[in-house]
Amino acid sequence: MRLLDKLERKYGKYAIKGLMTYIFIGNLAVFILDYLMPSLNITGKLALIPYYISRGQIWRLVTYVFIPPRSSIIFIFFVLYFYYFIGNSLEGLWGSFRLNVYYFVGMIGTTIAGYLTGYSDATHLNLSLFLAFAYLFPDYEVLLFFIIPVKVKYLAWLDWAFIAFSVIFGSIGMKIVAIVSVLNYLLFFGPDIIDRIRLRRKVYINRKNFYRQIEEARRANRDNMRD
Repeated sequence: MRLLDKLERKYGKYAIKGLMTYIFIGNLAVFILDYLMPSLNITGKLALIPYYISRGQIWRLVTYVFIPPRSSIIFIFFVLYFYYFIGNSLEGLWGSFRLNVYYFVGMIGTTIAGYLTGYSDATHLNLSLFLAFAYLFPDYEVLLFFIIPVKVKYLAWLDWAFIAFSVIFGSIGMKIVAIVSVLNYLLFFGPDIIDRIRLRRKVYINRKNFYRQIEEARRANRDNMRD
């Protein structure tokens, strides 16, 4: 992506290195505070709620990414660590700047969805991270339920099925969230996906023409032998 290359050369020095480390620590801290002091309602004070943002609580535009996914105390650490691992893997491949762009574009999309629907969280933002990881490392295996080895590309297919279901059968709010949540994914991988589709189509056509020419040559040989 030439535009990203230009932006990285100009602004790469401002990228936040180890971004997912900060996200991981923030999520873990919020989970612990909510668990130990539920009366403080930390999650409620950090959530992306446009009503409160319009009344001056602008920190919510950022702090919602520190709200951990709803899970039991047993699984929360593994869930957070998994996203931490995914983020660091992407940063190792892309570099800090591109991961920052991917994540912040996802945040912008999430914020837009929040304003259009009245509320949004980081669930689909995290999902877009996983989809990027699955696209780049499709054969990486994870242990489903800590027992069953599954390649991440198959889990990604399930996520895409969920997104498609939301777009087709969901409410207007669900449709908006589902579409907006993958804008960063389409921005980064859309051109490559289109190129792959074109290449496969070209290969299919060439192969079809090749077999057709072989069949025509065989028929010509048979006709010559008869003559």
